[in-house]
Amino acid sequence: MKIKYWLMISYFVVMLLPVAGLYFLYVSISSLDQKQDFLEYIDISKRLSELEPRLEKPSLYAVQPIENYSSVEKLANKSTKISLYRPDGVMVYTSLSDPASRLYQENTEQLYKNLNEIEKHYRTYTVKKPVLHDGQIIGIYEVTFGRKEWVEGVNNRYLLLGTLFGAFFLLIYFVVVVLLNRKLNRPLQHLRMEMTAFAQGQACQKPYRESKDEIGELVSHFRKMKQQIEQTQQELAKQYKEKEYIVAALSHDLKTPLTVIRAYSEALQNENTLTDQEKREYKEILFEKLEYMKQMLDDLSMYTSLQSSQQEIELVEVDGEEFFEMLLSGYEEPCCKKRIPLTVQQSVEGLYEVDPKQMVRIVDNIMGNAIRHTESDHHIWLAAVSSSTPLPEWVFPPFSTQVNQWREDGTVILIQNQGKAIATEQQESVFEPFVQAEGARGLGGSSGLGLSIAKMLIEKHEGKIKLWSASGYGTLVACWIKERGHES
Repeated sequence: MKIKYWLMISYFVVMLLPVAGLYFLYVSISSLDQKQDFLEYIDISKRLSELEPRLEKPSLYAVQPIENYSSVEKLANKSTKISLYRPDGVMVYTSLSDPASRLYQENTEQLYKNLNEIEKHYRTYTVKKPVLHDGQIIGIYEVTFGRKEWVEGVNNRYLLLGTLFGAFFLLIYFVVVVLLNRKLNRPLQHLRMEMTAFAQGQACQKPYRESKDEIGELVSHFRKMKQQIEQTQQELAKQYKEKEYIVAALSHDLKTPLTVIRAYSEALQNENTLTDQEKREYKEILFEKLEYMKQMLDDLSMYTSLQSSQQEIELVEVDGEEFFEMLLSGYEEPCCKKRIPLTVQQSVEGLYEVDPKQMVRIVDNIMGNAIRHTESDHHIWLAAVSSSTPLPEWVFPPFSTQVNQWREDGTVILIQNQGKAIATEQQESVFEPFVQAEGARGLGGSSGLGLSIAKMLIEKHEGKIKLWSASGYGTLVACWIKERGHES
């Protein structure tokens, strides 16, 4: 709110709030009085029900010596007065201290008035009830309960009302003074402190909460500028750390193949000591390690490229059935070489917008991981399934319900293998760069960037990727992409 409007409203509130506060206090106290009145009524009814059996004895309503009423005297006290009457209005007993009031004759019309009713007065509750014997009224008892606590409570509450109103009136003016200080002086002081702290590279101890007035707009613009500068600095620092980590990880991962290449190259120099079979094996190992190093450098190049904001994928419209048939083909040979049974299933139709080259890279990276982590004679399943088609029956039972919920409104590519389960705490981190599941680094053939690249590429397709793994079953990786529609 603009400061000038805030000041105008403040003047109006200062005049209106005392009246509103007084009304609120009055309503609150009245509500409390009603509640207390109800509780008191319940208490009176309870006390009366305890007295009634003792006051309904017929023998009490005949004129007799005062000593015969000792049992009634025990029921009376300072807050409870008991009077007993004959049907003709003669008072046979009263708990009042004045004996002269005994045998006083009450007007029968007045006596029978409001019979069987609880009469509430400001200071007392009065109850008159008849005593019956053989269907005839033989007496009337009148019990008066004092309301001393209620009267004192009312007086105290109205005294409190006056005190609170006075305090509230003073509080309004105090609050206005404080708000003026907070609205004008303190924001400017905080802004100056923030600017000074930022200039000195320090964190502000007490940041100012932005308001919607002129000063708040000024603070907001300053903080946006400060946030942009800090984000740039953090991004630079993050990139620097990532580069350090990449260099360290590459140095570690390249050390082993380089050592092997050197050892076998030196061995090949001594051709006279090697058989033809050994020479062929050594050359195959050299080419394998060189291919591994090339793959690592390719992955690093792709990962660095994807991190760049300028790297964009080129989407083209493809026919789903033809494209996914092509995408899922070509993995029989590497699986056969390792004696891994492969099941491929495709149930996709309609049109999709994808970058075919990058989609191939996504599946290659995930399938490469699956083949590397699957032992001989263990199974691998590969499928592409649209949202209108049920999941394949071979999806491991622990995952099927979750995958069904996760794949809603999209087509999924499923790569499932019977391999060693990935620990729960590692299932999210495997998509981070250079992070590999426990024991995977020793297997070779992986740069630690494959799943990271797959995740970045699928997200550039506005899709998502998730991994499930369970002991006794294996691992399932699913990629979700949008369904664009059908051919017209």
